[in-house]
Amino acid sequence: MIRLPAPRTHTVRSADGAELHAEVYGPEDAPAVVLAHGWTCSTAFWAGQIRALAADHRVIAYDQRGHGRSPVPAADGYSTTALADDLEAVLAATLGPGERAVIAGHSMGGMTIMAAAGRPGFVQHAAAVLLCSTGPSRLTAEATVVPLGPGGLRTRLTGAVLGSKAPLGPVTGLSKKVLRYATMGPGSAPDRVDACARIVHACPRPSRYGWSRVLAALDLEAGVRDLRVPAAVLVGTADRLTPPVHSRAMAEALPHCTGLTELAGMGHMTPVEAPEAVTAQIRELTLTYLGARPTGKEAGV
Repeated sequence: MIRLPAPRTHTVRSADGAELHAEVYGPEDAPAVVLAHGWTCSTAFWAGQIRALAADHRVIAYDQRGHGRSPVPAADGYSTTALADDLEAVLAATLGPGERAVIAGHSMGGMTIMAAAGRPGFVQHAAAVLLCSTGPSRLTAEATVVPLGPGGLRTRLTGAVLGSKAPLGPVTGLSKKVLRYATMGPGSAPDRVDACARIVHACPRPSRYGWSRVLAALDLEAGVRDLRVPAAVLVGTADRLTPPVHSRAMAEALPHCTGLTELAGMGHMTPVEAPEAVTAQIRELTLTYLGARPTGKEAGV
């Protein structure tokens, strides 16, 4: 398990009153990076990036509502509007007026960026974004978790699997095998599978189900077209949840795509499976759009 220094913590209040847990690492005067995790995850998902970046960046990570230490919302608290509201609230609470940051979103975190694309608070603060292992629509239709050819039956079965209300139960050898098959590349190291399993199994069941319904009906194609800041796209070639078809289409549709990176053999959990590659993408964006240069060990000193 990656050990991180103690963060500076914030409780951020969103537009509807929902409270969000946020953590800040690194020097206060350093270039800012904001990390938005995916469905069933938490700030712990970004441990590799936080450890690597916090020496010379101010790294802001927050728990999406209903995840980690952000309370489970009421039944009507799940929507793409809520995702955008929450990101705007975090940016307003942790960045100075007019301060810009690189914003990286994994899976539902990338969808959060798309949902917020036209928001004034997002436009004010976003210098560039990383859309990591994500997609804007047709998630159950394109997912390959169920080993059938494309079509209505696969889509229905995928929706039933991902939208199940059943508890995940404790982390076991069998549950880790299931998680690796569905969300990670076949060559994923056992310790990384274990880390992902512990994070996913900690997600409260009501939140997992509430967000699954939003994701099943997701349509953020307009958000992709409205995302006018520089945007890098990254995906694993073995991603079963948001296969590369999504990333390739986004790269074509984005007004300012800086590049599409496909990581051979990696699954959906790229920040954990390939932490160095994801961190390198974030660093490239901060260097290009915030003028952030590595120091100390990160610079090879």
